[in-house]
Amino acid sequence: MQEAELHDLSDDADYAASQQEGSASMMRCDSSKLSTSSETEGAEIVYLKDNVAIHPTQYAFERISGRLKLIKQGSALFMTWIPYKRQSTNAKLSEKDRNLYPIRAVPFADVRSIRRHTPALGWQYIIVVLSSGLAFPPLYFYNGGVREFLTTIKQHVFLVRSVEDTNVFLLNDFQNPLQRTLSSLELPRAVPIPSMPSAPVLPRESTSHENQERTDVGISDVSASIPQYNGKRRQKFHDPARDISIQVLEKFSFVTKFARETTSQLFRESHGNGFRPLERRKSNQSDDYSHKPSDDAEGVAVQSPVAPDPVEFDKLSLVWGKPRQPPLGLEEWATFLDSEGRVVDSKALRKRIFYGGIEHKLRKEVWAILLGHHTYESTYAERKHQRSIKKTEYETIKSQWQSISPAQAKRFTKFRERKGLIEKDVVRTDRSLSFYDGDDNPNVNLLRDILLTYSFYNFDLGYCQGMSDLLSPILLVMEDESESFWCFVALMECLGPNFNRDQSGMHSQLFALSKLVELLDNPLHNHFKQNDCLNYFFCFRWMLIQFKRELEYEKTMRLWEVLWTHYLSEHLHLYLSVAILKRYRGKIIGEQMDFDTLIRFINELSGRIDLDATLRDAEALCICAGERGADCIPPGTPPSLPVDNGLLYSQQDEVL
Repeated sequence: MQEAELHDLSDDADYAASQQEGSASMMRCDSSKLSTSSETEGAEIVYLKDNVAIHPTQYAFERISGRLKLIKQGSALFMTWIPYKRQSTNAKLSEKDRNLYPIRAVPFADVRSIRRHTPALGWQYIIVVLSSGLAFPPLYFYNGGVREFLTTIKQHVFLVRSVEDTNVFLLNDFQNPLQRTLSSLELPRAVPIPSMPSAPVLPRESTSHENQERTDVGISDVSASIPQYNGKRRQKFHDPARDISIQVLEKFSFVTKFARETTSQLFRESHGNGFRPLERRKSNQSDDYSHKPSDDAEGVAVQSPVAPDPVEFDKLSLVWGKPRQPPLGLEEWATFLDSEGRVVDSKALRKRIFYGGIEHKLRKEVWAILLGHHTYESTYAERKHQRSIKKTEYETIKSQWQSISPAQAKRFTKFRERKGLIEKDVVRTDRSLSFYDGDDNPNVNLLRDILLTYSFYNFDLGYCQGMSDLLSPILLVMEDESESFWCFVALMECLGPNFNRDQSGMHSQLFALSKLVELLDNPLHNHFKQNDCLNYFFCFRWMLIQFKRELEYEKTMRLWEVLWTHYLSEHLHLYLSVAILKRYRGKIIGEQMDFDTLIRFINELSGRIDLDATLRDAEALCICAGERGADCIPPGTPPSLPVDNGLLYSQQDEVL
């Protein structure tokens, strides 16, 4: 954090506004409680803290300040965080953007853990993780109060400190600690959290004009937004025949309606935006989505009028009409090199790969350059010399974990956990491929060794499920342990934030995706808004492992090398996501897909996406969006390289 960001809070506009509005709100709350105590019986604000902020971007001046509350209703405890309506004018975020972040009436029965961060320089913050595995943005306590927050929770909810990490507090933790193998990603566990009893709804009070001018709400407003439960939760879609690795990644996609109701506030617009949710499908319609998606999006029959697509691809012949080319071959590759092996024109090379990809036998040489392991200016001799040096460096790092004795391992909990998780994952990664097939496959052992070595190379980030999916194609192409490791290191420099414990990298991508859809297809954006789908969690898997589960293996490698060119944009994967959604917009809007139906539909697209057509669509969208599209993407959004100046979201704030 830059020194310039540390300032006297007494001169802070957000802080001053919070003090003035906080005092007035407390007076209103007290008076309303006295005057309507009979109506609000059983509901009580047990904790209130002003000037608690989130940081949508990496910069402190763009923070959004608000009020954090804990509300006790009956035997249940709820948390709310509502941003102040009046914010300082120096922030670039619009009021509409600020309204994407309120947290309204989240029951603690659905909170799995709270992580407390105490940086050496800066403000304390917490990360609240739901039992679904999704996390809210970090909440920064500018005036302190984290200890009181946790103490208050402990008075009303079963809260224990994790034995594995003293900064993690577990709620409703009735499971065996040995089952907690997903701590790095904060993924959901196999043991369900007991259901919370139905909570009574309090009558809404009359609202004064002064309250209407604020986005903050009183007890009655919160109670009106508290979801009601039927005592028994809907079960998540689960296929026990799938391997654990796939199950874990798909948990983010098979989020139930119940999980959506408690997490969608991350990116949802304010309820006061003038839109009302569309009516759900009639009761005589089946809840199960049984239709197979058609590859021809234009031939889908719709059930209701669909707004015209604001971006018609067939009118963009100069862009969309560009044909894909055959992959780059050995003879053509030689024309891009000088006599000593330097790439003469890197932009021309990247453009060529963007439009055609690379022949498989050439990938080993070109991928190392695309990923940045070797520079475009390096010669044959320099690359050979670097491979020798890097091989020695790799062996040195690898020896760090290989030299750990069994006695040491007994006293090294983090090493045992990561090693165990890696060993479970690699035996389930791409075993249908001949390269990884069979018992005692040495390539599977190489996957394990590289991932373990990386967990020591980047100990702060360590290992998270999904990394084995990113490494697998690299090892298959490079066929060398050391080269695969360093190419993976280069890839993780860009994609590492995807695996942050606070999920900041994923949140920034999903937020950018929502803004791009709003820019490029506002009717589709409005459909998502009206159906509480603005969190875009149905695209989570696309972002996390770069469409690897959506495409055939060869097409995945071709897509990755196109993305790595950064030819039109380093965020082409976001435009690719928009292109897929637009290709099926008629079906999505026409069938009035709600969140659950959309989740099933998106997952059924796996293996059915026309990569060439979608890349052409993404190219058209990227060019049409231009600078306005680039402005939708916050600085430092993966796969961008991390922003060095004033970065608040480091990959890890402390060694875990």
